[in-house]
Amino acid sequence: MIRSNLKKLVNEIYNRKVHPNKAIEMLKHLPYEDIGFAHVDHHRELRQGFPEVIYCEGKSIQQITAIIKRMLKKDSDILATRAAPEIFGKIKKIDERAEYNKDARTIVIRNKEKKLEGMVLVATAGTSDIPVGEEAAVTAEIMGSKVERVYDVGVAGIHRLLDKREKFMAARVVVVAAGMDGALASVVGGLVDKPVIAVPTSIGYGASFGGISALLSMLNSCAAGVAVVNIDNGFGAGCLAHKINML
Repeated sequence: MIRSNLKKLVNEIYNRKVHPNKAIEMLKHLPYEDIGFAHVDHHRELRQGFPEVIYCEGKSIQQITAIIKRMLKKDSDILATRAAPEIFGKIKKIDERAEYNKDARTIVIRNKEKKLEGMVLVATAGTSDIPVGEEAAVTAEIMGSKVERVYDVGVAGIHRLLDKREKFMAARVVVVAAGMDGALASVVGGLVDKPVIAVPTSIGYGASFGGISALLSMLNSCAAGVAVVNIDNGFGAGCLAHKINML
């Protein structure tokens, strides 16, 4: 149930265009719908500004499609993360508007066009970090933020980052995805006056410990204004960046 639909329903009840019994039937799945294996949170957009996001790993295709079908009945925008190509094939049959980002492994269905606002800049240290950066970018975009991408600007060639400095300064908030030593977040944090959201990625050789080295580097950043999300959590970074961007 999106805010505009609820407002329309309340006005129709007030103007006696909708009978109270019919309104109750329309609202019976607020705040959530119990479908056995999941409680679909139809109330989330009213509370948080965006519908429930579907994390696909660990769910069967049947469970994912069932959740999406119920959300589409409520005119919700759809964002599914960590989605394999075969899942997208099933969703595309349900709704032709479905879009798949193979780098981010996201499925998006837009029920309503949004005017994108502000500016979120998503930067990655290396090309191998792009999947995490793309997850952040897709998330912020579907939520309503304008997004710019600057990829492969890591500290091994710092001139690449400095060449893009104007883009960093134009953003309201910057997301930095980096593996290996995770140093890019500190460098960006020392160059800009914007909030920086650091995303450690699991990219790197053995001593990177699957992203733990980058995580600890980012947590120990000496640059002011750097916050850190979980390893490979592009979604969390994109969501937080959008909320900051909308302030």
